[in-house]
Amino acid sequence: MVAQTLSLDAVLAKIKTNNPQLKMYDADIQTMNAAAKGAKSWMAPQVNTGFFMTPYNPRLWKADEMGPGMGNYMLGVTQMIPNVSKLKADFNYMSAMSSVEAENKNYTINQLNALAKTNYYQWLVLSKKIKIANDNLLLLEYMIKSMEIRYQYNMDKLPTYYKAKSQYSKLQSMTVMLQNDISQKRIVLNTLMARDKNTAFEIDPIYKLIDFNQMESDTTSLSQNRSDLRAIEKTIALNQLKIKAEKTKLLPEFGVKYEHMFAFGEQPPQFTLMGMINIPMPWSTKMNKANINSFQLKNESLYWQKQMILNEASGMISGMNTELVNVKKQYEIAEKSIIPALRRNYDTAIIAWQNNTGDLFVVLDAWEALNMAQIDALDKLQTVLSTQVEIEKQLETK
Repeated sequence: MVAQTLSLDAVLAKIKTNNPQLKMYDADIQTMNAAAKGAKSWMAPQVNTGFFMTPYNPRLWKADEMGPGMGNYMLGVTQMIPNVSKLKADFNYMSAMSSVEAENKNYTINQLNALAKTNYYQWLVLSKKIKIANDNLLLLEYMIKSMEIRYQYNMDKLPTYYKAKSQYSKLQSMTVMLQNDISQKRIVLNTLMARDKNTAFEIDPIYKLIDFNQMESDTTSLSQNRSDLRAIEKTIALNQLKIKAEKTKLLPEFGVKYEHMFAFGEQPPQFTLMGMINIPMPWSTKMNKANINSFQLKNESLYWQKQMILNEASGMISGMNTELVNVKKQYEIAEKSIIPALRRNYDTAIIAWQNNTGDLFVVLDAWEALNMAQIDALDKLQTVLSTQVEIEKQLETK
């Protein structure tokens, strides 16, 4: 059965859909939105009942020749009417809470995507190294068989033969190690996609080298693109809404109270209808004023936290971009100049050996130099791709 091939975009799409950490954020956002629907609810009414102005002596309750009777049985209800401004402020605050969590989710998506890209590109480079190793195994196998034949005619030396055998075994060992590293990358990617860790799949070997625009790392662009900075801005806005909500608690609240008395004896029924008002006083508003001051100071702290992140991120991006440009140049030099020259050197050496005008020891040295240059070039490619992913993570490019 042929293993499925997943492109990088397909892997990232599966992570966004299936990763349990992102589903947790979705549930939290839904929870906050659901809670916000109840922000405009009123307090429950208070119902009271019992005897009102009733004598202890039950004989006085009834009407007789001495009087019409005394006492009442009361049934009452009290309803506080919340301030409209307070309800609106609470609703706005609770409705905005999920916006911070949404930005935190986007920040987590960016982190998971960077982790997935890093492992994906590492797998890609490992596959290229395995291909080089397998090609070199074929070359060494050809050399070893040729030496075994030529040695019978005293045309080659044993030390060179054993050196070739040693290099062959080293390559076999390296291939096993590289295959194990690929298995580890597959497990990491399957974990990020929330799939069975042993699910077999292959990756698309296509990759793209990116040239980053320095304008993308200016503070304005970073503020607009980075989720962690937008989360800070949302938190500042949320704290402002909380300040407004606290200020509404300094406003008076009204209420109404109605009581009906069922009179004993021959007394007429009576009622009480009263309006009430809660008046905030200096000794009752200390906590609200302290909360307002606390949120104002918190916003100042968040502002400087944002400036710190912007400063660090812009400096980091600038440094990594410089490194990326230099490593790209080194990789291009290796691919266009160093490796072709070493390959021609190897081809010349092996042709001379096949024509009995050269030494196999020289061939092995030429092959070893070529192999090391190819591996070194792939290490530089890995550095380019890793730096590229890190810059994308800092810029939070979509």
